[in-house]
Amino acid sequence: MQPLIDNARKFGQRPEEFARLAEGQSPDVLFITCSDSRVVPALITGARPGELFELRTAGNVVPPYASGTPTGEAATIEYAVQVLGVRHVVVCGHSHCGAVGAVVRHDDLTAVPAVRDWLAHAADEPECSDPGDPTVAEAVQHHVLTQLLRLRSYPCVEKRLDAGELQLHGWYYEVHTGVVREHRAQSGTFETL
Repeated sequence: MQPLIDNARKFGQRPEEFARLAEGQSPDVLFITCSDSRVVPALITGARPGELFELRTAGNVVPPYASGTPTGEAATIEYAVQVLGVRHVVVCGHSHCGAVGAVVRHDDLTAVPAVRDWLAHAADEPECSDPGDPTVAEAVQHHVLTQLLRLRSYPCVEKRLDAGELQLHGWYYEVHTGVVREHRAQSGTFETL
Protein backbone atom coordinates (compact mmCIF):
# COMPACT_ATOMS: atom_id res chain seq x y z
CA MET A 1 0.00 0.00 0.00
CA GLN A 2 2.82 2.44 0.80
CA PRO A 3 4.03 2.76 -2.82
CA LEU A 4 0.47 3.69 -3.83
CA ILE A 5 0.29 6.32 -1.09
CA ASP A 6 3.69 7.73 -2.09
CA ASN A 7 2.59 8.06 -5.72
CA ALA A 8 -0.71 9.69 -4.72
CA ARG A 9 1.24 12.31 -2.77
CA LYS A 10 3.46 13.10 -5.78
CA PHE A 11 0.53 12.98 -8.20
CA GLY A 12 -1.15 16.06 -6.72
CA GLN A 13 2.01 18.13 -7.02
CA ARG A 14 1.40 18.87 -10.72
CA PRO A 15 -1.83 20.92 -10.65
CA GLU A 16 -1.11 22.62 -13.99
CA GLU A 17 -1.44 19.25 -15.74
CA PHE A 18 -4.94 18.73 -14.36
CA ALA A 19 -6.48 22.22 -14.31
CA ARG A 20 -8.31 21.71 -17.65
CA LEU A 21 -10.08 18.64 -16.23
CA ALA A 22 -12.13 20.93 -13.97
CA GLU A 23 -13.88 22.28 -17.10
CA GLY A 24 -15.69 18.96 -17.66
CA GLN A 25 -15.30 15.75 -19.56
CA SER A 26 -15.92 14.70 -23.13
CA PRO A 27 -14.55 11.19 -23.57
CA ASP A 28 -14.98 9.55 -26.96
CA VAL A 29 -15.04 6.01 -25.58
CA LEU A 30 -16.93 4.02 -22.95
CA PHE A 31 -14.59 1.18 -21.97
CA ILE A 32 -16.36 -1.75 -20.29
CA THR A 33 -14.01 -4.29 -18.80
CA CYS A 34 -13.42 -6.62 -15.90
CA SER A 35 -12.59 -5.51 -12.38
CA ASP A 36 -9.48 -7.72 -12.52
CA SER A 37 -6.45 -5.79 -11.24
CA ARG A 38 -4.33 -6.98 -14.18
CA VAL A 39 -6.56 -5.13 -16.65
CA VAL A 40 -5.73 -1.41 -16.68
CA PRO A 41 -7.62 0.39 -19.47
CA ALA A 42 -5.48 3.54 -19.47
CA LEU A 43 -2.30 1.45 -19.59
CA ILE A 44 -3.63 -0.75 -22.41
CA THR A 45 -4.84 2.19 -24.52
CA GLY A 46 -2.43 4.93 -23.47
CA ALA A 47 -5.41 7.11 -22.55
CA ARG A 48 -4.89 10.25 -20.49
CA PRO A 49 -7.33 11.52 -17.85
CA GLY A 50 -10.62 12.50 -19.49
CA GLU A 51 -10.24 10.26 -22.57
CA LEU A 52 -11.99 7.08 -21.34
CA PHE A 53 -15.24 6.68 -19.45
CA GLU A 54 -14.86 3.36 -17.65
CA LEU A 55 -17.25 0.71 -16.40
CA ARG A 56 -15.60 -2.16 -14.57
CA THR A 57 -17.60 -5.17 -13.44
CA ALA A 58 -16.73 -8.70 -12.38
CA GLY A 59 -16.33 -10.57 -15.66
CA ASN A 60 -17.12 -7.41 -17.69
CA VAL A 61 -20.77 -8.43 -17.42
CA VAL A 62 -23.35 -6.08 -18.92
CA PRO A 63 -26.56 -6.87 -17.04
CA PRO A 64 -29.85 -7.15 -18.93
CA TYR A 65 -31.60 -3.84 -19.41
CA ALA A 66 -34.59 -3.49 -17.11
CA SER A 67 -36.07 -0.01 -16.81
CA GLY A 68 -37.94 -0.93 -13.64
CA THR A 69 -34.78 -2.10 -11.87
CA PRO A 70 -32.05 0.51 -12.13
CA THR A 71 -28.45 -0.64 -11.78
CA GLY A 72 -25.21 1.28 -11.53
CA GLU A 73 -24.07 -0.42 -14.73
CA ALA A 74 -27.16 0.67 -16.68
CA ALA A 75 -26.85 4.21 -15.32
CA THR A 76 -23.18 4.36 -16.36
CA ILE A 77 -23.96 3.13 -19.88
CA GLU A 78 -26.90 5.50 -20.27
CA TYR A 79 -24.90 8.48 -18.99
CA ALA A 80 -21.97 7.75 -21.31
CA VAL A 81 -24.17 7.25 -24.37
CA GLN A 82 -26.89 9.88 -23.77
CA VAL A 83 -25.17 12.65 -21.81
CA LEU A 84 -21.50 12.39 -22.74
CA GLY A 85 -22.26 11.30 -26.29
CA VAL A 86 -19.45 8.76 -26.57
CA ARG A 87 -18.96 7.56 -30.14
CA HIS A 88 -17.50 4.17 -29.28
CA VAL A 89 -18.16 1.47 -26.71
CA VAL A 90 -15.50 -1.19 -26.15
CA VAL A 91 -16.27 -4.38 -24.26
CA CYS A 92 -12.89 -5.82 -23.31
CA GLY A 93 -12.55 -9.32 -21.91
CA HIS A 94 -9.23 -10.82 -20.87
CA SER A 95 -7.34 -14.06 -20.66
CA HIS A 96 -7.22 -15.94 -17.36
CA CYS A 97 -10.58 -14.42 -16.34
CA GLY A 98 -11.66 -15.93 -13.04
CA ALA A 99 -15.31 -15.03 -13.57
CA VAL A 100 -15.65 -16.60 -17.01
CA GLY A 101 -13.51 -19.55 -15.91
CA ALA A 102 -15.81 -20.17 -12.95
CA VAL A 103 -18.83 -20.24 -15.26
CA VAL A 104 -17.36 -22.66 -17.80
CA ARG A 105 -15.89 -24.95 -15.13
CA HIS A 106 -19.16 -24.89 -13.14
CA ASP A 107 -17.25 -23.88 -9.99
CA ASP A 108 -19.13 -24.13 -6.71
CA LEU A 109 -19.71 -20.50 -5.75
CA THR A 110 -21.99 -21.08 -2.76
CA ALA A 111 -19.39 -19.45 -0.47
CA VAL A 112 -19.65 -16.25 -2.52
CA PRO A 113 -23.38 -15.88 -3.25
CA ALA A 114 -23.14 -12.31 -4.57
CA VAL A 115 -20.53 -13.44 -7.11
CA ARG A 116 -22.64 -16.49 -8.03
CA ASP A 117 -25.75 -14.37 -8.56
CA TRP A 118 -23.86 -11.69 -10.49
CA LEU A 119 -22.39 -14.26 -12.86
CA ALA A 120 -25.90 -15.48 -13.59
CA HIS A 121 -26.05 -12.26 -15.65
CA ALA A 122 -23.52 -13.80 -18.01
CA ALA A 123 -26.53 -15.11 -19.96
CA ASP A 124 -25.86 -18.33 -21.79
CA GLU A 125 -22.76 -20.22 -20.75
CA PRO A 126 -19.84 -19.14 -22.95
CA GLU A 127 -18.81 -21.75 -25.51
CA CYS A 128 -15.61 -23.47 -24.50
CA SER A 129 -14.20 -26.61 -26.09
CA ASP A 130 -11.48 -26.86 -23.41
CA PRO A 131 -12.67 -25.74 -19.93
CA GLY A 132 -9.24 -26.76 -18.59
CA ASP A 133 -7.48 -24.07 -20.67
CA PRO A 134 -6.16 -21.58 -18.09
CA THR A 135 -6.54 -18.67 -20.51
CA VAL A 136 -10.23 -19.52 -21.18
CA ALA A 137 -9.67 -17.56 -24.41
CA GLU A 138 -12.47 -19.13 -26.43
CA ALA A 139 -14.99 -18.69 -23.62
CA VAL A 140 -13.97 -15.10 -22.89
CA GLN A 141 -14.23 -14.13 -26.56
CA HIS A 142 -17.70 -15.70 -26.79
CA HIS A 143 -18.63 -13.91 -23.57
CA VAL A 144 -17.51 -10.55 -25.00
CA LEU A 145 -19.80 -11.05 -28.00
CA THR A 146 -22.70 -11.92 -25.68
CA GLN A 147 -22.14 -8.69 -23.73
CA LEU A 148 -22.11 -6.69 -26.99
CA LEU A 149 -25.49 -8.20 -27.84
CA ARG A 150 -26.71 -7.19 -24.38
CA LEU A 151 -25.62 -3.61 -25.02
CA ARG A 152 -27.75 -3.51 -28.15
CA SER A 153 -30.83 -4.11 -25.98
CA TYR A 154 -30.30 -0.82 -24.11
CA PRO A 155 -32.67 1.74 -25.68
CA CYS A 156 -30.08 4.53 -25.66
CA VAL A 157 -27.52 2.30 -27.39
CA GLU A 158 -30.01 1.03 -29.96
CA LYS A 159 -31.09 4.58 -30.79
CA ARG A 160 -27.52 5.83 -31.33
CA LEU A 161 -26.56 2.72 -33.32
CA ASP A 162 -29.58 3.17 -35.61
CA ALA A 163 -28.60 6.81 -36.15
CA GLY A 164 -25.04 5.79 -37.05
CA GLU A 165 -23.70 7.78 -34.10
CA LEU A 166 -22.22 4.90 -32.11
CA GLN A 167 -19.95 1.95 -32.78
CA LEU A 168 -19.49 -1.15 -30.64
CA HIS A 169 -16.16 -2.99 -30.38
CA GLY A 170 -15.27 -6.34 -28.85
CA TRP A 171 -11.72 -6.68 -27.53
CA TYR A 172 -9.78 -9.53 -25.97
CA TYR A 173 -6.69 -8.69 -23.91
CA GLU A 174 -4.03 -11.29 -23.14
CA VAL A 175 -2.69 -10.55 -19.67
CA HIS A 176 0.29 -12.86 -20.23
CA THR A 177 1.48 -11.14 -23.45
CA GLY A 178 -0.11 -7.68 -23.53
CA VAL A 179 -1.60 -8.42 -26.97
CA VAL A 180 -5.03 -6.93 -27.73
CA ARG A 181 -7.31 -8.52 -30.30
CA GLU A 182 -10.47 -7.04 -31.79
CA HIS A 183 -13.45 -8.97 -33.09
CA ARG A 184 -13.78 -8.67 -36.86
CA ALA A 185 -17.34 -9.20 -38.03
CA GLN A 186 -16.20 -10.11 -41.55
CA SER A 187 -14.16 -13.11 -40.42
CA GLY A 188 -15.94 -13.79 -37.14
CA THR A 189 -12.56 -13.95 -35.37
CA PHE A 190 -10.56 -11.88 -32.92
CA GLU A 191 -7.52 -10.46 -34.69
CA THR A 192 -4.56 -8.52 -33.33
CA LEU A 193 -5.05 -4.76 -33.41
